[in-house]
Amino acid sequence: MAKKVVATLRTSSGKDFAKVYRMVKSPKTGAYVWKDTMVPNDGVKEFLAKQS
Repeated sequence: MAKKVVATLRTSSGKDFAKVYRMVKSPKTGAYVWKDTMVPNDGVKEFLAKQS
């Protein structure tokens, strides 16, 4: 399950982005790790819907 965390950047355009965390299985070790990505607020649902 992914969770959305609002990012606070120092520029005024930082309010248009969200930091999204996704749990991904590592192909090397087989353990699950968290990957974080900065995504525009408009594209959060599309980002979470696609398979990585």
